[in-house]
Order: sequence, then C-alpha cells, then structure tokens
Amino acid sequence: MERFVHGGNIYEPCAAGRAWLDFSANINPLGLAEPVRQAILSHVEGVVHYPDPQARELRAALASFYETPVDSLVLGNGAAELFYLYFHALQPRRVLLPVPSFSEYERAAMAAGSEIEYLPLRAERDFRISVDELLQAVQRTEADLLVLGNPNNPTGTHLRRDELVTLSERLTALGCGLMLDESFLDFRRDEVRYTLRREAAHLPHLLLVRSLTKFFALPGLRLGFAIAQPSLVRLLDRHKDVWNVNVLAQAAGCAAVKATDWQEQTRALIEAEGAFLAKGIEELPGARVYPSGVNFLLVSFAVAEDALVSIEGLRRRGILVRDCSNYPGIGKGFLRVAVRTRTENERLLEAWRDVLLERNEIS
Repeated sequence: MERFVHGGNIYEPCAAGRAWLDFSANINPLGLAEPVRQAILSHVEGVVHYPDPQARELRAALASFYETPVDSLVLGNGAAELFYLYFHALQPRRVLLPVPSFSEYERAAMAAGSEIEYLPLRAERDFRISVDELLQAVQRTEADLLVLGNPNNPTGTHLRRDELVTLSERLTALGCGLMLDESFLDFRRDEVRYTLRREAAHLPHLLLVRSLTKFFALPGLRLGFAIAQPSLVRLLDRHKDVWNVNVLAQAAGCAAVKATDWQEQTRALIEAEGAFLAKGIEELPGARVYPSGVNFLLVSFAVAEDALVSIEGLRRRGILVRDCSNYPGIGKGFLRVAVRTRTENERLLEAWRDVLLERNEIS
C-alpha cells in the first residue's frame, strides 16, 4: 500500500519538536474563510440530527455558483468518494490512466476489479499530452474509461475547454467514458478556459468531478461533487450512502461558494506566491520547476538523489514536502510542493538551501 500513501500526514511526531509546516498537501494556505468558520460553528447543534439526504440547500448553492442544473449534481464525502462510487456503479472493464496522476484513480479502479492500462507522460515534454495521443491510446488499449486530471496532479498540466469538448465527443463515438477531475481549477482566474462544468450535464459518458476540500480548505470535513447527465446522477445516487455529506459539510459548502472576496484573495495569493516560490526553487542547484498555474509545483533534480536528500533534510527541520517516487510513471528525483504564504515559502526556501549546502559540504 506504499504506492497509495498521500501527503498531509501531520499526525506523526515532528522531529523538530513543533508543529509540522506542511507543503505536502495542496490546501488553500489562507485556511477557512471566516463565513465558512461561522457557518460550521452555527450548525454544531445540528449534528444531533441526520443531514438532509437530498442536501437541497447545498445543491442549490452549487448549481448557482457553478452554473449547472440541480439535477445534474451528485454529492460526495470528498472527491475521492465519487471516484469509488463511479467505479462501483459502472464497473468499467479496462481503464486508461495517463501517469503520473492522483493515485486514488488507480486505487478505485483496482477496488472495482478493472484492468488498468498506463499511458506514461514524458518529462521532457513537461508531461503534456494531446487529444490525439489520448484517443490513440484509448483505441490501442480498447479502454472503456479514460481518467484525466485537469489540471493533473502532480504535474499541473491541463487541456483547454475546446480540446476537452472534442475529446469527450470522440470518446463517446468510441464507446469510451471520461472521468474528468477538475479538483484544482478553482485556483485559476481563467478557470472558464479549462472547465467543462457548463457542458457536463449534456455530454454523454462524462463524469466531471470537483473537490471543495482543496480550494475551500475543508479536507477534514470532506466535500466534493460531480456533474453528469441526470440519468447517470440517478444511477450513482442509488449506489451511495444516503447521508454521505454531513450537516457541517453541507453548511460549510453553502457558505464557501458565497465567500467571493476570499476566493479572489486566494487566487491573487496563488498567482503571486506560485511565481515567487518557483523562482526561488529554480535557484537551487540542479532544480527544475515544471509549469503549473495552480497551488502546487512539481520539482525535479538533475541528480535524482538530491530529491531524497531534500525530502529527508526538510523533514528533519519540521517541513513536509511530497515525495513523488511512489507515483507510477515518474521515477526518482521528483517531489511536489504546495504554494503557501510568503512567510512560509521563505522558510521553506531558506531551509532547502541549508539542506543542499550541507549535502555539498559533506560530499
């Protein structure tokens, strides 16, 4: 199960004797918006009741904010639950996974007994891939489901909306479904250039998944949703727990989509700090930062061992980064860091320089 280990494990004791500084989980560095915090606190007494099984208020809020029909929404206890729900309900025979990608795609496919075909993305092309290459791989492998992160985790690569429309339509003609994970798109100001949220309710064989845990800083509450044709939504609803989204998560989601000033503050911070952090990392000896545009950066080293040295040295200093060596299709020498606040980013860079300087002095 080491292949499916994630970042964000802050519960182990910190060797530095203080709380971890966590760059391994891609969560909004601003934390909870104040209206979301107040919504959670004001609904605490509601946990003595079952949550609304239809989540009517939350569905209406999400439908309005993401511009999609209410009956095209299925809600999840985080986006990850929706991956498992889809595989459980539809039982795809053969799944095509461009890799590296989020490991829960593979784990959900394995849980359903699906055969998995891997499509390796190439580092020398910044892990980018074209629609034609995806379609050729679907035909070659005879896959009946393609799973695609847009943006992809951990590479940050993405396809434009027009490319995705073409991909979806051509996959339908091939009899292949598309599970599209847009969990990080909320971090982009130009999100509308890359999302299919307005089309997803009308495109057959498509499940579009969004997470509210990353952008709205709710990983401990767990909240996600998917958009699909109403017939697919009804099928998925029949396969899930009727109370899978709890009272506090429903209240938090309703408040989160209304916190528009906080959303813009987040996007401005990610743009500025993403550029600052990328520049600082690229000044480290042998380091390369891959283009992203969201709240995480994939980093490689010319000497692969420097990645492991960085991970271990930062950990001794109380800083967690994401070791990417357990991602299929990426190999050693890669790690991922979240984009955080200026003070935190400066602390990371200072510690990272010390780690590599120490290594060079020893060697």
